[in-house]
Amino acid sequence: MLTNNKNVLQWVDEMIALCKPDKVVWLDGSEEQLNALREEAISTGEMIKLNEEKLPGCLYHRTLPNDVARVEDRTFICSEKEEDAGPTNNWKDPKEMHALLTPMYDGVMKGRTMYVIPYSMGPIGSKMSKVGVEVTDSIYVVLNMDIMTRMGKQAFVQLGDTSNDFVRGLHSKADVDPEKRYIVHFPEENSICSINSAYGGNVLLGKKCFALRIASYQGKNEGWMAEHMLILGIENPQGEVKYICAAFPSACGKTNLAMLIPPEVYAKKGYKVWTVGDDIAWLRQGDDGRLWAINPENGFFGVAPGTNVKSNPNALHSTEKNTIFTNVAINNDDNTVWWEGLDKNPPVNATEWKGAKVNGPEYIADGNKLAHPNSRFTAPAKNCPCISPEFDNPKGVPISAIVFGGRRAKTAPLVYQSFDWNHGVFVGSIMASETTAAAAGAVGVVRRDPMAMLPFCGYNMGDYWAHWLEMGEKLGDKAPKIFNVNWFRTDDEGHFIWPGFGDNMRVLMWILSRCEGKADAVETAIGYEPKPEDINIEGLDITVDTIKDLLSVDKDLWKEDAQGIEEFYAKFGSKLPAEMRKQLDALKERLA
Repeated sequence: MLTNNKNVLQWVDEMIALCKPDKVVWLDGSEEQLNALREEAISTGEMIKLNEEKLPGCLYHRTLPNDVARVEDRTFICSEKEEDAGPTNNWKDPKEMHALLTPMYDGVMKGRTMYVIPYSMGPIGSKMSKVGVEVTDSIYVVLNMDIMTRMGKQAFVQLGDTSNDFVRGLHSKADVDPEKRYIVHFPEENSICSINSAYGGNVLLGKKCFALRIASYQGKNEGWMAEHMLILGIENPQGEVKYICAAFPSACGKTNLAMLIPPEVYAKKGYKVWTVGDDIAWLRQGDDGRLWAINPENGFFGVAPGTNVKSNPNALHSTEKNTIFTNVAINNDDNTVWWEGLDKNPPVNATEWKGAKVNGPEYIADGNKLAHPNSRFTAPAKNCPCISPEFDNPKGVPISAIVFGGRRAKTAPLVYQSFDWNHGVFVGSIMASETTAAAAGAVGVVRRDPMAMLPFCGYNMGDYWAHWLEMGEKLGDKAPKIFNVNWFRTDDEGHFIWPGFGDNMRVLMWILSRCEGKADAVETAIGYEPKPEDINIEGLDITVDTIKDLLSVDKDLWKEDAQGIEEFYAKFGSKLPAEMRKQLDALKERLA
């Protein structure tokens, strides 16, 4: 046994009695044990071993075509009271949900092995880390959890022999039946159940399920925050590093920003960018009164399509060894992988993501995709060329600025700063993106996604904003400054005006100058903006006038937006904090 913790042993025994596996394997995290599992998965065909010379230690996996993404309509928050889940989550009474699920798990692992995975979210030895135990019947889950978390007996050392503070995760792929697929969170019970899926985000229970949905609830109760945020550090030529957290909805360039490559104008002066995390941040007040962050994860679960040498070389380099690829295409000539946007040369001798052998160029010419649009790579963080030297620091890193951003064609300017913390919470709560052609339905519809947490907040969003406001009170004048960015302003022809990618650093530099009290700002109805000449455009093919345009605030558009915010806030009824209402009224007044 890897642990003497009675709470763990009792719970695992209960899961064994329920699921009735033929065999139980406890994961100690050793390479010997993991290698044996890799070999087993390759021998059964669950995994395919890729080219050892070109992609050493890399494996390939495909999921069923009905199981390729997170399923928000099958994801539930089962709090005791419905109002605690709030209007943005699916709710069911916990007793009803247990009555539905328990028969589904009864004997579900007969003829299978149950794997018991102890794991730590966050560095071992950190006061900010938390432990989970996931039981599963999938080797795919084990091997992915090994990359994404600190897995194995070290997690039990972190937990200790008496603690009951661990998240219980029960997963079975069962029959992978989409009609019976459930991803269920019981915040008050500290537990997660997932059944009938074998796809990453639904089954790697340490990821969104624990690190955001359950952890956000724990954070509210324990006075810290679990946020859907990247963490990056910018090092100046003197060797000082300042850290930023940033939240963006999907398709807004979050991973690219997390692994940003400084443009030449900064690189030649000796500036560096360090990645601490690309997806999730856990934030706590440190002994010095400031806000500190850790990345609870140990790897990247990134979307493959669109990742290439130009868009994100650091992410691509992260996938070159010991990575698991899911639902991408295989180049049969040399047993490597390919996806749309990797390069312009789809393999002629290809296996597409569902497993059919095809001529790649012809297959694409007929309107098909070789890789699934949500195909993934699971890569160890330590592979990343710009991973921060502080990545494993148990103390985390101190945060100077929090940045929110969405995708708005006209409304939001390139960057603005909130007037203060409470106004910053308001700015985060009204975050929105306009739908692009990539999403089903009409183009240009505004989707509110507060703090990019809409699908991931484990309790009522009104209470979540109240928690943000409380954190601000606690941090006082030590609180990070809050900003909003929008890389996606377009001209009348619909072309992006701002170059984006590495050049986003130019905006981050103004943000850090503001945090250090070194840059001026202009007060507008929505917040503080840079003086156009304070955004460094050296080496860019744009003028100060372009920056002026990018910073313009169209009051009519904002008045329209204020209506949209009003409608969105109405959903939360009495749970909407009075301060948020006050902030909205103040915005309307400034726009009048």
